[in-house]
Amino acid sequence: MGKTYERIDGRLRTFIEAQPLFFTATAPLSGDGTVNLSPKGLTGSFAVVDEHTVAYLDFAGSTAETVAHLRENGRITLMWCAFQGPPNIVRVHGRGEPVFRDDPRWAELLGHFPDIDATQHGLRAIIVVTAELVRDSCGYAVPFMSYDEDRDLHGRRFAREDDASLSEYFAKRQIAQSMDGLPGVPLPLPPTTV
Repeated sequence: MGKTYERIDGRLRTFIEAQPLFFTATAPLSGDGTVNLSPKGLTGSFAVVDEHTVAYLDFAGSTAETVAHLRENGRITLMWCAFQGPPNIVRVHGRGEPVFRDDPRWAELLGHFPDIDATQHGLRAIIVVTAELVRDSCGYAVPFMSYDEDRDLHGRRFAREDDASLSEYFAKRQIAQSMDGLPGVPLPLPPTTV
């Protein structure tokens, strides 16, 4: 049976921080809008900020659905599965917000990710999530899978970009709006200030 928790601490925090992969789910308010489900990884790109707040780095990608949905309505669910060890699934349901490079909170939030080189990966936002509901469940049907290592392809691809070329890349990918036409990542990107 699943349990509900008041905060992210102790065993839950240890479990979440140990997982090399998590998933995010968001949706627009429109009933016929596109629901988005995304895998997130890369060691060091996720942080528990406090007992009710988590954050992760939003890297360059081909769309901006999560950012657009959060800008419209803030709803987000994050999920972690145990692919090794005892079976477990943890979900954090909450309100999220994209924090962009020109936000006064940027530098402080970036400090929660000391193991990530912020000049790589086309970092475009930090997603901050305030937990409203934290639950776990058994995960009995989740298969065993082994984690070997992070792929280096994303970092190799985007490390060669500067702010100007990254903004050009994003303009071509049309990430300034979602597939449903919602406002996405504001372009051009402000300069990196790290």
